[in-house]
Amino acid sequence: MKNICFYFQVHQPFRLKNYRFFNIGSDHNYYNEYSNRTIMRKVAEKCYLPTNQLMLDLINSNGSKFKISYSISGTAIDQFELYAPDVLESFKKLAETGCVEFISETYSHSLSALKSKKEFYTQIEAHKAKIEEHFGQTPQVFRNTELIYSDKVGEMIADLGYKAMLTEGAKHILGWKSPNYLYFNALNPKLKILLKNFKLSDDIAFRFSNKAWEEWPLTTEKFVYWINNIDKKEEVINLFMDYETFGEHQWAETGIFDFMRALPNAVFSNSEFKFSTPSEVADSHQPIAAYNVPYPISWADEERDLTAWLGNELQDEAFDKLYQLEEIVNTINDKDILKDWRYLQTSDHFYYMCTKFFSDGDVHMYFNPYDTPYQAFINFMNILSDFILRLKDLTTVESLINSTDISKLSNIEIEALIKKYEKIVEKLKSKIKTLSIEKTKVQAKAIDKVKPDYKKISATKKDVKVIDKKKPETKAISTEKPNTKAIEKIKKESKAILSSKKKTGKK
Repeated sequence: MKNICFYFQVHQPFRLKNYRFFNIGSDHNYYNEYSNRTIMRKVAEKCYLPTNQLMLDLINSNGSKFKISYSISGTAIDQFELYAPDVLESFKKLAETGCVEFISETYSHSLSALKSKKEFYTQIEAHKAKIEEHFGQTPQVFRNTELIYSDKVGEMIADLGYKAMLTEGAKHILGWKSPNYLYFNALNPKLKILLKNFKLSDDIAFRFSNKAWEEWPLTTEKFVYWINNIDKKEEVINLFMDYETFGEHQWAETGIFDFMRALPNAVFSNSEFKFSTPSEVADSHQPIAAYNVPYPISWADEERDLTAWLGNELQDEAFDKLYQLEEIVNTINDKDILKDWRYLQTSDHFYYMCTKFFSDGDVHMYFNPYDTPYQAFINFMNILSDFILRLKDLTTVESLINSTDISKLSNIEIEALIKKYEKIVEKLKSKIKTLSIEKTKVQAKAIDKVKPDYKKISATKKDVKVIDKKKPETKAISTEKPNTKAIEKIKKESKAILSSKKKTGKK
């Protein structure tokens, strides 16, 4: 029997706040809390909650005959936990039906597969743990960020033991071949490849409400007629799309929910197709050929390549600079540093720097918080500059602590070490004080430029109003104390050892 395989991508990035040059060194909170919360709640109400309920209703009414699959990025799940626990619960209800498969991906929806195998594997394991925690499933199928795939990426996934991987059925790769078959990785045939049928998928995801489209309006009868006219030998139709298609990209007024509600019954009544998860497709069909992809592809834009994220010098500069920090980040192994490191890897930050404003310009502007790609680049690099300063400060302290065995030092050497630590603390305090003074001067200059606008007040002999001219107040600039806990700990330990040595008479 032929299969229809529905896969939905669920992702939200942690959007960055407007981070200015003068924030560098003093502000380590990089995220726009208001924007992240507001957008998450908006999409939850328009898409996630109503669509999850619709899918649950379809499963309950059709039993095990209707099946779907999701990949939910780790950053999306983190935001569900923070801002939309009701959405997370609705996904858990879907998981409990046994008709939904959750697919593995990178935790932060990153491009790590293109730069670091170690980071790529680390994020996959972190995401796998998150899926197991919330949905009780161990993923068997993988999809990379934005369906990015190459022979090499597929080989890395095969080495992790996954049975199958999803990617784009790109025309320039397939040539005359059809995406409606199962394929295998060219370097490791054990990995089966499911290819997106981009035409039928995009008919729903992009063209559904387009009244200029020659096939508008799209009905379930028309859609079933199309799939019935596919070559009888072809085995599976993979419909891959953003979950925000329902209610967000295609508003409820377009009829998208009605279309999805009626589709399963139309398929069951008028075709030989059944709905299957990616794992079921991989288990029930044999691949017909290798899918040879020497250079990475994706499901983005007309080109189906990487230029949406790495297509200009701005993107390349930011991307390379970020991944140059990997070794230092892993050496420090600080929880907050690791979290920021992962969130900054999210592909959306590089997507906002894209300068492709031609065939796909409207797509690139969707939910884009920046007016220009250059603004996105400057904002990201300001944040990255502060992140690098944090790494340098932590690296200095860590290297001193880790390289010193205090128990083997004499009293004189311990005293010298304490003075060395004190100098570092004073240097950090001086640095913060200097930044605070500079920041105060800048704000004071800005205030001086604004002249108070006093209203003209008429007065009589009997009633004279006295106007107190209030001077503008300069807000006190808060200063952050340096993170010297580790140094203070060493000082206490050093003094304890010194005291002990004095009692025993050791020099």
